[in-house]
Amino acid sequence: MKIISGGICAAKGFTASGIHCGIRKNRTKKDLSLIYSQVPATASAVYTTNLVKGAPLLVTQKHIENGVAQAVICNSGNANTCNANGIEIAEKMSELIASELNINSDDIVVASTGVIGQPLNILPIKDGIPQLVKDLSDNGSASAAEGIMTTDTVMKEVAIEFTVGGKICKIGGIAKGSGMIHPNMATMLVFITSDVNISKEMLDKALKSDIQNTFNMISVDGDTSTNDMVCVLANGLAGNEKISCEGEDFNAFMKALNTVNVTLCRAIASDGEGATKLLECNVVGAKDLETAKTVAKSVICSSLTKAAMFGADANWGRVLCAIGYSGAKVDVTKIDVCFKSIKGEILVCKDGSGVDFSEEKAKEILLEKEIVIAVNLNDGEYSSCAWGCDLTYDYVKINGDYRT
Repeated sequence: MKIISGGICAAKGFTASGIHCGIRKNRTKKDLSLIYSQVPATASAVYTTNLVKGAPLLVTQKHIENGVAQAVICNSGNANTCNANGIEIAEKMSELIASELNINSDDIVVASTGVIGQPLNILPIKDGIPQLVKDLSDNGSASAAEGIMTTDTVMKEVAIEFTVGGKICKIGGIAKGSGMIHPNMATMLVFITSDVNISKEMLDKALKSDIQNTFNMISVDGDTSTNDMVCVLANGLAGNEKISCEGEDFNAFMKALNTVNVTLCRAIASDGEGATKLLECNVVGAKDLETAKTVAKSVICSSLTKAAMFGADANWGRVLCAIGYSGAKVDVTKIDVCFKSIKGEILVCKDGSGVDFSEEKAKEILLEKEIVIAVNLNDGEYSSCAWGCDLTYDYVKINGDYRT
């Protein structure tokens, strides 16, 4: 398995594009994206747990009930959420792009991201679709990734090459996510493409299993979005024997999918609104997996811990505090905490109590762009990892006038 270029266009048969159609006022920012498979693909998706769901999610859920999709259309700048005609607009987007591509409108995944509660005018989308289709290219991943960005500061894409049953296969993904990022699916937009031949049942199993340890383990601000999803299309053009049960081939696909997802998780977390640092909480020594995950999530979600990391303050007590209110049944007298970065590591807590350490060395470690908060519960063999970012002044600035 190796990292390659190409993003969502790395897999055979996939093209993509992204344009500015006029939804966003800034003409330099793309606001409409398309992903297209030459042939119908097996499709699976997971959706936000927020009870308030954007109209595109409801439409997409209906469209891919049969496990088939051939294209994804996504706009940014307007979430198409809490609109009286939201379903109608989402369906119209599907119909327009299906007509231009000459495919079935029920085989379209439709998504939107941006401001909630603002009417979405279909005309810019309608006028932009011919150009969007014309621009489809096997080098279009970056353009599509740009077209789904909102407050993101960097484009997020990745691609992996791997082998299944002696056949070379590829999987790639793009993502958007910077704010309204909090565990329990979904918390962003992620579109993944692969040329692997896999059944709907096994694709569902792979995606729903992997997100529990990837996208459900990131948090930027504690707010779960209304619109977001993770969607996978696998068109089978790699020519491998269909993966229809667990085994070596399924494990190879799972490993590749996990690599894509972890890469995108880290990219989303490090690009949190106003963030200056990627935070990773590694928990080991837990008595069970649920305990490890609960502790890791709680530490990453702690506003006080996030603020301390912004200030490069080795305030380990905030880590212990977050573990204490997490609800996990742990023995606090066994907990060890270390802070790590490329500048080294430093033990700050042993058996639930403070130890002497160099504040100067700790500051040097915590001034880096990527920080690991290492927690050892010393109570078992299970482990987990969660990702987040620091909490800065700029987060409030960005969200104080997000709509206006």
